[in-house]
Amino acid sequence: MKNWYFAHAQHLRYHAFVIEAGAEEGIKAAQAWAREELGMKIENNPDVIMLRYGLLSVEDARRVAELAASSPFAGEHKVVIITASRAYHEAQNALLKLFEEPPIGVYLFFVLPSLGGLLPTLRSRVQILKHETSSTKLQTKAKREINPAEEFMKASKEKRSAMIKKIAAHQEGDAVSAREEAIEIVNGIEAVAYQRGIGKADAALLSDIATLRGHLHDRSAPVKMIMEHLSLVIPKNLLQ
Repeated sequence: MKNWYFAHAQHLRYHAFVIEAGAEEGIKAAQAWAREELGMKIENNPDVIMLRYGLLSVEDARRVAELAASSPFAGEHKVVIITASRAYHEAQNALLKLFEEPPIGVYLFFVLPSLGGLLPTLRSRVQILKHETSSTKLQTKAKREINPAEEFMKASKEKRSAMIKKIAAHQEGDAVSAREEAIEIVNGIEAVAYQRGIGKADAALLSDIATLRGHLHDRSAPVKMIMEHLSLVIPKNLLQ
């Protein structure tokens, strides 16, 4: 029996996939898909390419495109598996054309631990594959218990202000950590907006979030002002 990933892959209709999972789990899922759907040998196959990144940059995205463009060595198909903890918006934009129209015979898998930072333009060009093992369910439950995005959305105006001041105080001592904390909140709020379905209010929120996250990647932009603006644009009923 095919596992969850295969059941949602819709056979060979899609050539580009995003897997929401840890790096190793996502790689195994992509390899299993290639073995099951394409009949490919995985071990020692030059046409199964695995690329591992922390933060995916524009240069990394260009490297992915170059590798995908070359013809398969041993057969009709090539599978390119990219894992990253996060991806710059510019890097995602650099992948748009490749993911929309992969070369003939090329199948792309982009493995991310969370889809919160995935651009809508890239999301619309891929098949989203999700999977939860018992261990990831426990991790998800633990994250929900201390989810800063959910805490931010539920908080009163005064409590949000206190949270923002705390993040801003972190920026004075560790700017990188403060921005990562702010980005985690932004990504979590974006994920909630997608999960409940996009209405007019959510579309406006997603547009604001995309702009604010871009500012957060600018080291000179003040985190406090960005988060204060975010607090103002979140709909009151977002978690309902």
